[in-house]
Amino acid sequence: MRARRGEEPLATGSPQQRALLAALLLREGRTATAAELIDALWGEDPPSQALAAVRTYASRLRKVLDQGVLVSESGGYAVRGLGEGALDLTVAQELSGQAEKARGAGDLTLARDLLNRALALWDGEALAGVPGPYAEAQRVRLEEWRLGLLESRLDMDLEQGCHAEAVSELTALTAAYPLRERLRELLMLALYRAGRQAEALAVYADTRRLLAEELGVDPRAGLRELQRRILQADPELAEPSAPAAQPAVAPVRPAQLPANVPDFTGRTAFVRELSEVLAGASGAGGDGARGGDGGGRVMAVSALAGIGGVGKTTLAVHVAHRARPAFPDGQLYVDLQGAGARAADPETVLGSFLRALGTADSAIPDSLEDRAALYRSVLDGRRVLVLLDNARDAAQVRPLLPGTEGCAALVTSRVRMVGLAGAHLVDLDVMSPDEAIALFTRIVGEERVGSERKAALDVVAACGFLPLAIRIAASRLAARRTWTVSVLAAKLADERRRLDELQAGDLAVKATFELGYGQLEPVQARAFRLLGLADGPDISLAAAAAVLDLPPEDTEDLLESLVDTSLLESAAPGRYRFHDLVRLYARACAERDERPPGERTAALSRLLDFYLATAAGVYAIERPGDRLVDHLEATEYPGLRFTDGAAALDWLYSEAAPLLACVQQAAGTDRTRRAVDLLWAAKDLTESGANSRQYATTAEAMCVATRATGDVRAEGRARTVLTDVLLVSGRIQQAEDEARRAMELAAAAGDSTAVSWVANNRGLIRLHQHRYAEGNAFFDQAIDGFRAAGNKPGEASALSNLSRAQLGAGNVTEAVEIARRGLALYVEMGRTMRLANGHYAVGVALTKAGRHGDALEQFSEALGIFGEHRQRLWEGATNFRIAEAHLAARHPAHAARHAEQALALGSIGGDRMRGNVLTLLGRALSALGQADRARACWQEALSLLEQNGASEVDDVRALLTSPAA
Repeated sequence: MRARRGEEPLATGSPQQRALLAALLLREGRTATAAELIDALWGEDPPSQALAAVRTYASRLRKVLDQGVLVSESGGYAVRGLGEGALDLTVAQELSGQAEKARGAGDLTLARDLLNRALALWDGEALAGVPGPYAEAQRVRLEEWRLGLLESRLDMDLEQGCHAEAVSELTALTAAYPLRERLRELLMLALYRAGRQAEALAVYADTRRLLAEELGVDPRAGLRELQRRILQADPELAEPSAPAAQPAVAPVRPAQLPANVPDFTGRTAFVRELSEVLAGASGAGGDGARGGDGGGRVMAVSALAGIGGVGKTTLAVHVAHRARPAFPDGQLYVDLQGAGARAADPETVLGSFLRALGTADSAIPDSLEDRAALYRSVLDGRRVLVLLDNARDAAQVRPLLPGTEGCAALVTSRVRMVGLAGAHLVDLDVMSPDEAIALFTRIVGEERVGSERKAALDVVAACGFLPLAIRIAASRLAARRTWTVSVLAAKLADERRRLDELQAGDLAVKATFELGYGQLEPVQARAFRLLGLADGPDISLAAAAAVLDLPPEDTEDLLESLVDTSLLESAAPGRYRFHDLVRLYARACAERDERPPGERTAALSRLLDFYLATAAGVYAIERPGDRLVDHLEATEYPGLRFTDGAAALDWLYSEAAPLLACVQQAAGTDRTRRAVDLLWAAKDLTESGANSRQYATTAEAMCVATRATGDVRAEGRARTVLTDVLLVSGRIQQAEDEARRAMELAAAAGDSTAVSWVANNRGLIRLHQHRYAEGNAFFDQAIDGFRAAGNKPGEASALSNLSRAQLGAGNVTEAVEIARRGLALYVEMGRTMRLANGHYAVGVALTKAGRHGDALEQFSEALGIFGEHRQRLWEGATNFRIAEAHLAARHPAHAARHAEQALALGSIGGDRMRGNVLTLLGRALSALGQADRARACWQEALSLLEQNGASEVDDVRALLTSPAA
């Protein structure tokens, strides 16, 4: 019970006085009689002066609270006049009600947010320290309500696919409320959806045993049914329920509209969206929501934009046919040929439309303005749908639009019609994989596709999920009965031949793109060609400026103009991307049209320079004093400069995919050395978890490329980077092989920077192998090298690792001292990411020293810094260490919660570390009495550790064979 006036705390008096205030507040403004309040405070055994005491408490509270809040009424008291949101119980009730409405409306994201806000209002136990039977009853009620809200929110977590995150929270909750079956049921479902079926079944076994021992009952029917479905691997249980199927397309009647495509597939959301706009225009939508005053119908314009071949016409025709009943006075259609050299003249089109609407030739005026005015007059009072296909621009379209309510226009164009006032703009993207496969199957046939579904996926992916490309590929296959889907997939696998393969009859993807390219201005065409050279899923404005060698302002104008033509897409503000097939076409244009040819190489060189210069700057911010940046390849084109660490990291992680693609694209060229150095400067990506796989693939590719070129220095650095990757993923034997080769190459090249870092890595490898004396020697070598180079971050890293070697050798006191020396060096550099590694190392040493509280403080610091710098795998490793400390301190529930978080986040060390986390989780669960689930964790851990040849295997086997297991 707390009261505040603004930020000022108010004294609410003795426990009984607070109990009186609680009883009044919980009545939500209703009057409580004196007898009711006496019963609430003391129950069946009140003191002799109970009534006087109640009056005294009320008088004191009246002095504390604002005037008029506590009122006397009918021999009792009431609390009235509290401002909105003054009582957090009321706020929680309102939030809960809003959450129910949001959930009923299908907005789970809003519902979860509302419930989280409601739950955040609990601060420990409700009515803590408030005496009396009424307070006790309310405590039970509020706790039950809180758990119900929590279960609802967790249920929605699972509906939205957040199973891995929910497991951690549910593990802690089931430990705290072991007899609450709904929590157990949710935990089973979360574990099953996270791919941990054995643990899910173990939860049921633990629950059944616990209920039998504590209550003498069996699990309720819902829990038993869930166990049965898990055992049967019920496919409907694996993911949240799918949305209801869309209603079937109603039959349509043709007018001037082209025939509807019989195998139209997908585009459900777009069909619904456009149909709703047309329904609002025709009056079928009810109150005409698109009207400015909220009443009456309006003339609606919907403009679809997208690259050639994306299916704009097909979609528009399909929607128009669906809407025909709403436009009984006719449907007009024209191909405006806007993508060609000779676009249709609006005057001519209006003449054709007027004839179709019954106007005699002799009554059709000569001028565009007069024809447009007559056209609008003829349409007045009619309900007509106009489909303007393949428009060039807004100026071509405006005279052709109806001017009265009840009519509507659908426009398709490669250009976004931003100049059409009030138009409903739709950007049409490629198909989803499911839609693409469905279209391919409808053309080719289920029998041929069903037996080669993987090859079919390869085909539609090679088509970039572009409807025109899929239709061409499927039509070619359908016409060749001797071909298999795999044969077609193999033909499309060759990128240099892919566009030539995607043509059938008069349909050709390349011809569609050629129309758009032919309309570009020379400066636009150059930008289109050069940007297409860069690999990667997208490109930032700054990187594009480097490719084009232009100022960012001019580059943005060019790129936005290409977006308007639909030859380029805006992935996000300041980011751009090509469709895969458009990129292939752009590259073909670059080979054919770019002069001089060396400009292609120069553009990619500028891009690599930009990435390397910028990544080196980010590295320097994250590791002040690290001398690696002084020993990277020189660059000519400048990079971005950051003064803020958060902004630098934002750049690194947002650019991760295109940056790594740039590295791979340079492999085997004269840019290889710079590419390897860029990979090293961006090494934070491998520990983040988000980009680890692509980083690893790139490192392996660079090792192959540098070996082929015979560049000893570059190969040594590439293998140094690959050693880091292998250590992060827990592949110790492979890391040892790479590190040995990296050391030989770095020494041969006289690359002292690489030698020091490889020595550090070889020491870490020896730690994993429990060869601590050898590890000490490598760490000493690294420390000497770093000191000679004046590289304090490197020295701090080696000291932190040396501390762990001393722990392994049993020198705990010395280990703590060495770890603190490493931390002191990190502190000198400020709150950078690597400061977290210093706290982490000290925490590990203090845990071994039995100083668990001090260790947890160090881990808390490390966790905060790793979180700030988005190092998810290090967050996972730190949670594992926190779990170790809690278990050593005999706090198994806390240990289990942090171990679950480590599993959800992943960890440095890959599957090997995951096995250790599962082992620890099993120990914690065993201590909590969840023996079956503990055994399931140990069995999974054993499998992972055996696959990695880890030395911890014997310990896990011992746990599984112990009597307690």
